[in-house]
Amino acid sequence: MVLKDKVIIILGNTRYDGPIQATSVFIAQNLALHNKVFFIDYPFTIKDFFSHLLKKNGLSAERLKKYSIFSDGLLETELPGLKIVITPPVIPVNFLPEGKTYRNILYFNECLIRKRLKKIIKAEKIKEFIFINSFNFHYPDIAKGLHPLLTVYHCVDPMIVPYDMKHGIQSEAALVSKSDLVICTSMALYREKSKENKNTYFVPNATDSDLLEKVQDKNLSVHAQVRGIKSPIVGYLGTIERRINYQLLQQVAKANPDYSFVLAGPVTATYLPQSLAELENVHLLGAIPYDQVPQLIKSFDIAIIPFKKDEVSNTIFPIKLFEYLGAGKPVIATDFNDDLREFTEDQVSYCSDAESFSLSIRTALMTNSEELIQKRKELAAKNTWENRTAQIASIIAAHLEKKNA
Repeated sequence: MVLKDKVIIILGNTRYDGPIQATSVFIAQNLALHNKVFFIDYPFTIKDFFSHLLKKNGLSAERLKKYSIFSDGLLETELPGLKIVITPPVIPVNFLPEGKTYRNILYFNECLIRKRLKKIIKAEKIKEFIFINSFNFHYPDIAKGLHPLLTVYHCVDPMIVPYDMKHGIQSEAALVSKSDLVICTSMALYREKSKENKNTYFVPNATDSDLLEKVQDKNLSVHAQVRGIKSPIVGYLGTIERRINYQLLQQVAKANPDYSFVLAGPVTATYLPQSLAELENVHLLGAIPYDQVPQLIKSFDIAIIPFKKDEVSNTIFPIKLFEYLGAGKPVIATDFNDDLREFTEDQVSYCSDAESFSLSIRTALMTNSEELIQKRKELAAKNTWENRTAQIASIIAAHLEKKNA
């Protein structure tokens, strides 16, 4: 079932043109191919706004004008069917304890955002629309008073950050129960949310087809930060924080002194053991711009996902999985989420301990072949955001048909 010629308003959990390419952005871009989509940038607080203004941090003159309460708030994108909605800065509120004061100020902030949306709905002569909250549980009631045809909550991750959990647990629970349907990116999240909302579905994460095209370019050079590092390179790309099994990673690095272990991504220092960072064959590159990701992945001989096995990681369906496979790289992962096996067709090695992880790395280096590389690329091609968005669109279209009936 196809979703076409509809108006869709998406509340994102990131800036559309920010440094991180989020699930909400990919979904918005693909829905906009057949529909008219308005993507609400993650609302800046007054503090965030002036902080970015003073740092001149990626705020163009055109974007700056859109924060005014007198602006229409709309920015054009490269896609004719997609516009960005910039909302006026809201009051910082997360520092407050949960309670009446917090909820009252949150209500005021949501009214500010809703007022901007009502202005756009009127100016664009929008009569009917679908509202999607893409993992922005900080604003659970934006759709209230806008009267959308359908409300959708897209749950893309477990809630693990204290900042999010402070008010997010209560807000997300309200979102799940009030939404017409809920779409989750992992089976663990699906099992959890389906207890609260019977119209809950599982649609896993995927990869960007443009990235797949770039990473498979034979003329693409390896990343500059990796050129001086000795091969073979065992690489990880992603945030370096609580989900990584550092004990296992350190054991594997020590057991394979002739291999270089490259960890690329922003580092949360409180989690990274100094003993791991100081190993001679471990290299920390820091954050990598998204447009340099294809070069970095091409630089890996082996790609790894060394996550801890716990209740949080069990809900994660990592985007990097299909990015690695799209480059044809052998992928070694811990067995943190058994549901991944269904989608990887024996093309990923899942390991329970450091010994089996090391063995899988050595085996992959010895047995890699053009045939295996091609199989991995074909598997990644089945798991693009185009395909996932089509699944989501089909679910939404079915619910609309049911509601209209």
